[in-house]
Amino acid sequence: MHIKEKLAQNEAAERVGISFEFFPPKTAQGVQNLYDRMDRMHALGPSFIDITWGAGGRLSDLTCEMVNVAQSVYGLETCMHLTCTDMPTEKVDAALQAAYKSGCTNILALRGDPPREKEKWEAAEGGLRYAKDLVKYIRDKYGNHFDIGVGGYPEGADDNPDVDLLIDHLKEKVDAGASFVITQMFYDTDLFISWVKKCRAKGINVPIIPGIMPIQTYAAFIRRANWTKIHIPEDWLETLEPVKNDDAAVKEIGKVLIADMCRRLLAAGINHLHL
Repeated sequence: MHIKEKLAQNEAAERVGISFEFFPPKTAQGVQNLYDRMDRMHALGPSFIDITWGAGGRLSDLTCEMVNVAQSVYGLETCMHLTCTDMPTEKVDAALQAAYKSGCTNILALRGDPPREKEKWEAAEGGLRYAKDLVKYIRDKYGNHFDIGVGGYPEGADDNPDVDLLIDHLKEKVDAGASFVITQMFYDTDLFISWVKKCRAKGINVPIIPGIMPIQTYAAFIRRANWTKIHIPEDWLETLEPVKNDDAAVKEIGKVLIADMCRRLLAAGINHLHL
């Protein structure tokens, strides 16, 4: 089922939806562990899961394999990330065909980050440059077979801090055929709510799903926030700083902070949480 239909069903039933994002692991044991976790988390009743794209080579093949297993073996409604990074159109075609054959009908279309060895993002030779181009390409090739989501950036992207310009770009992606938005992770709820209002004022009327990153360790929490250039509320830092070297304490406090953030999102009218 298309994600937009799942979201509409939840809204009609006044039911809060959840979804989970999984990252392809680097080892064979990691793959099996992740499949076991998918199976366990199935019991929590997610509306869908999504699997991030590993650009190029083995990781992109693993994304396609994991989409197939999640969709056909575990019966999870699965959304496949697909990026433009290092992807000439023949690779895009191969990934879409693999998703099609696996029964996956949802794609999250992203430009993607530059490869680690490159400072700036560059389009692959014979590839696509922007997420809106990928959305158009999928629509032209597959019509309405795939439901297409796109990324939203409430605090700017790593290579473009202009939030208002990025909202204009988001509108272009929606106009090109995207039917839902999943945002970059954030920790400042007020910033997110204000950003959603700006999006609505610009005529972006599709569902906007907040991307929520749980806190596991202090180092990872700070590293991700710095990498994505997002604001951490001062009271969060004051609460976590004294226990930053105690991973168990950080995780326990982090659960409380994230749960409180989710409650505030629900109170603001957001009815789906993407973890």
